[in-house]
Amino acid sequence: MKKKIWDIARNIFRVVITLAVGFLICLLIQHFLDNDFLIPSVLVLCVFLIAIYTDGYVYGTLGAIISVVILNFAFTFPYFRINLTMPENVVSVIIMLAITLVTCYLTSKIRYQEQIKSESEKEKMRANLLRAVSHDLRTPLTTIYGASSALLENGNEFSEEQKRKLLSGIKEDSQWLCRMVENLLSVTRLDGDNVKIVKTPIPLDELIDAVLVKFHKHYPGVEVEVSIPDELVMIPMDPILMEQVVMNILENAVIHADGMKNLRLEVHTDKGKAVFEIKDDGCGIHEDILDHIFTGGYARQSEVADGRKGNAGIGLSVCATIIKAHGGVITARNLEEGGACFTLALDLEDDNEKQQI
Repeated sequence: MKKKIWDIARNIFRVVITLAVGFLICLLIQHFLDNDFLIPSVLVLCVFLIAIYTDGYVYGTLGAIISVVILNFAFTFPYFRINLTMPENVVSVIIMLAITLVTCYLTSKIRYQEQIKSESEKEKMRANLLRAVSHDLRTPLTTIYGASSALLENGNEFSEEQKRKLLSGIKEDSQWLCRMVENLLSVTRLDGDNVKIVKTPIPLDELIDAVLVKFHKHYPGVEVEVSIPDELVMIPMDPILMEQVVMNILENAVIHADGMKNLRLEVHTDKGKAVFEIKDDGCGIHEDILDHIFTGGYARQSEVADGRKGNAGIGLSVCATIIKAHGGVITARNLEEGGACFTLALDLEDDNEKQQI
């Protein structure tokens, strides 16, 4: 209801401002040029702009009627009187209404096509996510089912060490599934036309500390080199979602960067933005999927060479969605010295408004 009232108020404001500016321009033309021939053209332009930048036919039609009244009342003889008996005044009404209706029709058609395109892109994203989820859930579920069945049916035949390894595998795959569910919940949270996030200024070092604690809990044997500015950097964000973005990219490097020995997280500020760079010295990203890596496809060079198709699951798709919701940019590239680099750029200043996807 509030959104509807806001839309009506916004459209009325645009009509009033456009006509007020147009009326002012007409007065200036009449005063300085002493010429009334340009005035109808200015009002026709106002009607055209109203039809483009307002919703539906109502406001454009209202603007056309008001423009005719302005033209007839203030700029047509006899002045300061409404006179629609003159043929030229009737023609002006017909022309302006025709322009309004045609413009509104074309604008509505363009908006409808954009809506269809947007829905098509959303459906494509959902399909990519569904394929990724189906692929990634199958393996750990199969492992958990097989290990638990073996323990239940033939537990007495296993040594304590074998039991420990099976239980450890069940635990690791269960943790992985929990992280997958977190990703799915993030997609659900960010999927929809009315979903908004609230950005709060968060210290950069606080974000990095939270990510590293979580990362080392899951991968205690992997060291991450960190480089951040010495001064305090406040970044407007949803901290939980941004933790997940950085965590997902670090995790992707551990899982997919074959041959990786070094993993580095660098953050610096540049032209009002906080730029995150997550670099590894692994096998890199295959060029064929580099352009659409954030829509579900992901493969390292070694995986393609082996004839296998790697997949990072929904992690990178989630990252792209979250960064987009923050008004930021996410990219990926291969490094000349080998390995891959994921770059995130977020604005350091916020307008204190909720960002809509």
